[in-house]
Amino acid sequence: MKHAQKHGTPMRYGMAIDLDKCTGCGACMVACMSENNIPFKEDESDKLLSITWMRIFKLNNGKSFPDTDVCYLPRPCQHCEGHGGHSPCVSVCPATATDYSRETGIVSQIVTRCFGCRYCMGACPYHARYFNWWDPVWPDGMEKYLSPNVSPRMRGVVEKCSFCFHRYQLAKNKAYLEGERRVAEEAYQTACTQACPAGAIVFGDLNNPEHQVHQIVKPDPDNGNRSRNPKAFRLLERTGTNTKVYYLSSREWVRRAGDNYLAHEKTGQLAKLHH
Repeated sequence: MKHAQKHGTPMRYGMAIDLDKCTGCGACMVACMSENNIPFKEDESDKLLSITWMRIFKLNNGKSFPDTDVCYLPRPCQHCEGHGGHSPCVSVCPATATDYSRETGIVSQIVTRCFGCRYCMGACPYHARYFNWWDPVWPDGMEKYLSPNVSPRMRGVVEKCSFCFHRYQLAKNKAYLEGERRVAEEAYQTACTQACPAGAIVFGDLNNPEHQVHQIVKPDPDNGNRSRNPKAFRLLERTGTNTKVYYLSSREWVRRAGDNYLAHEKTGQLAKLHH
């Protein structure tokens, strides 16, 4: 398979999520839990203790009926590049349990190195990391449900979305055996991408012009990888985290909410939300 991208160019795997297509069905969340052996508790109503690598948020434009508009926003780990790979979580981890791959652009989480200090959770502006407060308990017979490619995590460690990195490893091994230099676009797709019934999630190499995600996002490397697509935005983009998850929406209020704006209740002027 021929690529316009030169061999040796580092990859930047990322996503384009079309919020105008997302229905909030939660199929991506279920697929993520199933693929990555994410444990669950008997009472999942306590969201302070539950673990969800992919979480869906419900947004609204703050207007009353009939002008109400609703948007669903799936939020995986944003896999920040930061400045030269110094993403917020990678920069603070004292155990090097999380690292930035210059080969793939994926922020890893090595749970066997993690000792649970949770600095990375405090540094992540997207709340995309979760702490395991309990040892996972699987009901009898559920061992047949677990994926053999992903190790279940123990109590006392932090975990997060990995862009289904084990799938990349399998695809890379297959490509090597077949004499291919690069992993084909269709050979490596995340579980959430494949499970989305609306086709709202597109995954691939942002550096490869032949990949669909590159054609949608049109990243500008000379401008901090900002998208040239007028409908695209990244969460809290002005913080300079340089994330690899791009969102698309034709609605201006959605794009402003993603970049952390609030509409002033009295004057209607836009004000920046400070934490």
